[in-house]
Amino acid sequence: MPRLAANLSMMFNEVPFLDRFAAARQAGFDAVEFLFPYEFPAEDVKRRLDDNGLTQALFNMPPGNWNGGERGIASLPGRHAEFREGVKQALEYAGVLGCKLVHAMAGIPINVHPVTAAATYAENLAWAAEQAVAQGVKVVIEPINQRDMPGFHLATQAQGAAIVEAIGRDRLGLQFDVYHVQIAEGDITKRMEQFLPLIAHMQIADVPARNEPGTGEIGWPFVFRRMDELGYQGFVGCEYRPKGDTVAGLDWRATYGV
Repeated sequence: MPRLAANLSMMFNEVPFLDRFAAARQAGFDAVEFLFPYEFPAEDVKRRLDDNGLTQALFNMPPGNWNGGERGIASLPGRHAEFREGVKQALEYAGVLGCKLVHAMAGIPINVHPVTAAATYAENLAWAAEQAVAQGVKVVIEPINQRDMPGFHLATQAQGAAIVEAIGRDRLGLQFDVYHVQIAEGDITKRMEQFLPLIAHMQIADVPARNEPGTGEIGWPFVFRRMDELGYQGFVGCEYRPKGDTVAGLDWRATYGV
């Protein structure tokens, strides 16, 4: 059975962020993930985790100017110093929260030659992974579909896998998002099988609207069964936008036996 983690950036938006931890626990989750914790002191987030007996599965490094449209800076030349400061901040939070996975978003290089973006990305990831592994943390990278994020530097599972192998699967992992895979490439479970040794974290949402499982085109009984059959041991983040009330929409768990 998949080990589900509620994504608190998308789910339980009916209450303020720090109250979502209790809401997730009351809804039956044992773990949580979210995008960015940095507007709250790490100790405050840790208190909510502890008070509710929750595990922090994953969060993202600082993304640059998110409100200005940036989606990570790892592949953006000239931003090395800012990227490294973000790595340090993320690892400080990871240490307090007891989180073992931190996601480095690749970013959207604009007017940058692909070779330059790739070289910048590789250099930054290698440095970040070296810092993280010293603290018992693994950096993960996520291919994101070009419909939702046009120009995002990392687009396919094969690209992500090649980078993981180049830097080392002991310190870099693949974040396999079923939603992005279906839109960008399809053939979800065959890709899951192919890249399983590199996958450190999975995420789910239905296609096309990124709502909860059962609202779109994906065959979830088969997807969940293959996760179990393949022996995936990591967390599965519920990174979807509830179609309505978060709790009311959780009946998919009973439907699919997860």
